[in-house]
Amino acid sequence: MKVAPLMDALSSDPDFSTILVHTGQHYDHNMSGQFLSELCLPEPRYHLEVGSGSHAQQTAEVMKRIEPVLLGEKAAAILVVGDVNSTMAGALVAAKLGISVVHAEAGLRSFDRTMPEEINRIVTDSISDLLLVTEESGRVNLLSEGIAPERIHLTGNLMIDSLQRHIKHAMHSTIRERLGMNGQPFGLVTLHRPANVDNDLQLAEILDALSEISNHLPLYWPMHPRTRVRIEKRAIPLAGQIHIVEPLGYLDFLCLQSSSAIVLTDSGGIQEETTVLGVTCLTLRDNTERPVTIEYGTNRLAGTRKDTILEAWKQSLTDPKKGRVPPLWDGKASVRCHAALRQFLGNQSASMR
Repeated sequence: MKVAPLMDALSSDPDFSTILVHTGQHYDHNMSGQFLSELCLPEPRYHLEVGSGSHAQQTAEVMKRIEPVLLGEKAAAILVVGDVNSTMAGALVAAKLGISVVHAEAGLRSFDRTMPEEINRIVTDSISDLLLVTEESGRVNLLSEGIAPERIHLTGNLMIDSLQRHIKHAMHSTIRERLGMNGQPFGLVTLHRPANVDNDLQLAEILDALSEISNHLPLYWPMHPRTRVRIEKRAIPLAGQIHIVEPLGYLDFLCLQSSSAIVLTDSGGIQEETTVLGVTCLTLRDNTERPVTIEYGTNRLAGTRKDTILEAWKQSLTDPKKGRVPPLWDGKASVRCHAALRQFLGNQSASMR
């Protein structure tokens, strides 16, 4: 969702030649292959097929497999997005090879170093040459970490570019009919962060809260593979009206998200999408690296305990947040990113003459 609009913008510029590398960190078809087709992304030139493993194993495999790609292609820059292991791994290899690193979605901070994503964000930003920022907090964070102002560009949110381009098409999805919803109000759940899924006590608290909420509002849960494995391994029962469904493609999920009465999630990107869609969001975490979704948007931090989640649920009923769209989340982030890349690479070329 972050790559597609920017690749589209760059493909129309004859001065750019782009190569898409699929690391294989996400390899489920509904979490990867279907997204590529629905977002009209070209077939990746390279499939690294890294697969799963511990954070160290996965990061190391990406580094090993992407190095020959970067050496062979002699790229002027590598552009990495977000905060996953592939992001940090690609940035590290490029920086060691003397290739410029561009980080899209830079500067976001939860200030919680127990989150693997936070480590990825900090490391990637520290070695990036050009930092493309989605919200003002990101710019402030980078400046406080000593990043030079001229390397930081507030561009807006590429994910929102994708949302705006595809929302009309998504609303033609038949996913609600396929799930037999019959027009009834429903809530949407996603849960995948290790801190929530791998901690038995924390997972039990969250599931207890979801079960109680589902007695009032049916909940549909496209379950992440790692979450499913955890729940099945522990034989954890799911009470109430919680409907587990397979992972969904981008358009099906966007349709459900925009139609839902509430979204309960630990995903960062979904906090952003619900803000723009005007859908109530409860974030099942104690912090967020996207404070603009709380300041401007429809997002509330619900914590990870049953009592805090239920309290946030009650607040959402008695005092719903209307929210508004944050600055520069206007569907034109790719245009501003393109301009920042032209300026950066143009200056880089001039300095080498």
